[in-house]
Amino acid sequence: MRKCALVTGGSRGIGRAVAVTLAADLGVHVVINYASNDDAANETKRLIEENGGTAELLKFQVQNHDEVQSKLTAWLDANKESKIEILVNNAGITRDNLMVFMEERDFDDVVNTSLKGMYNVTRHLLQHFVRNRYGRIVNVASLSGLKGVPGQVNYSAAKGGMIAATKALSQEIAKRKITVNAVAPGFITSDMTQDLNEDELKRMVPMNRFGNPQEVADLVSFLASDKAAYITGEVININGGLYS
Repeated sequence: MRKCALVTGGSRGIGRAVAVTLAADLGVHVVINYASNDDAANETKRLIEENGGTAELLKFQVQNHDEVQSKLTAWLDANKESKIEILVNNAGITRDNLMVFMEERDFDDVVNTSLKGMYNVTRHLLQHFVRNRYGRIVNVASLSGLKGVPGQVNYSAAKGGMIAATKALSQEIAKRKITVNAVAPGFITSDMTQDLNEDELKRMVPMNRFGNPQEVADLVSFLASDKAAYITGEVININGGLYS
């Protein structure tokens, strides 16, 4: 039986680093989910294969319930000899603005991608985890979901909801040897932070630097491994000491 990991939003940034690291560290076949950027997704796949791993692409919008259902059902039906044991809910977007100027669509899009997307994908795979009596679910949250960030009411709401869901779900399925944890990155160098003033913001961080995607990926890989079998319902900060 081929062991697999599904990484949502796996084409770039933290998602790419997670996908490549899971393949290298745990030897799993990685299913790379992405929404639109074919070139970036193929590059992630190439990086995994270049390191001797195996991967494939699975394109769908996590926020679209029907699309998630159809794509995952088709994949599971076509891969009877494969078993998804690891799910990393990483897909997310930002639409930053002060609340007084925030349009409804910008609120909905952000919440639907991170929070509803996590529900859509996790809900579909959960029955398989429960049946197999094993699973690792890692949700990529954010510093924004813990302390709140001005200009990110939508993103803070989405990631805060993801953190609360992590804690609740972990208690529901712990007896089935399924762990559910979250990582909460602070400032990480990626596409999502490229428009920020890094020189100015890093002064807020005790370590005086932004983190890099690989550092987050190493933490996710640990939580997805058997070394973390007795850790569940946790939210682990990775922010250089900025907030705890």
